[in-house]
Amino acid sequence: MFQELIQYYTDKSVDVNQETIDLMNKNLSEKTIKKGTYLVSPGEFCEHTFFVSKGLLRGYTTDAQGKEHIMQFAPENWLISDRSGTFMKEKSDQYVEAVENSKVIFINEDFLVQASENNSSFRKYNLYALNNHIRHLQRRINLLLSAPAEVRYLDFIKLYPDVTLRVPQWMIASYLGITPESLSRVRKELANKNFKV
Repeated sequence: MFQELIQYYTDKSVDVNQETIDLMNKNLSEKTIKKGTYLVSPGEFCEHTFFVSKGLLRGYTTDAQGKEHIMQFAPENWLISDRSGTFMKEKSDQYVEAVENSKVIFINEDFLVQASENNSSFRKYNLYALNNHIRHLQRRINLLLSAPAEVRYLDFIKLYPDVTLRVPQWMIASYLGITPESLSRVRKELANKNFKV
């Protein structure tokens, strides 16, 4: 059980010993999630980090006018959560939704704490993953504040190479902070430069 997650950690040079596997069996659960299902909604407490074994999730917020702002996609072998709930015990202000039928492993905080205490390689990777996530968020904020749409789109393709083929154009535009019409223009300009997406 949890073979995809074990393989994920193994690929990251984490020593997944028997004690860690026992903690997984005690604290984790795996669920099949239908497309359109919400794993988290605003006002709820997010108690899990979600590992995507198969499928695609997205995290997003809505503004006062109901417009969606996608914060993150999570395809296979990605983790997604609302840290304000998982780690700060605050109610969520975002949605986590299945974009496709998905197989998801629900990871609770007890597992993360205990595995970090008992497994130095897990603790080291967990710290790296947290800092890497912060680094990506800093880059994303900088791109949203200062980069033209074309640069943001190219960065999106680099970060999510297969997601462009799996989601509608308006979702990509929402992530980039531009309109679908602007995204169409960017794609057309890139096509004119013989750039393949």
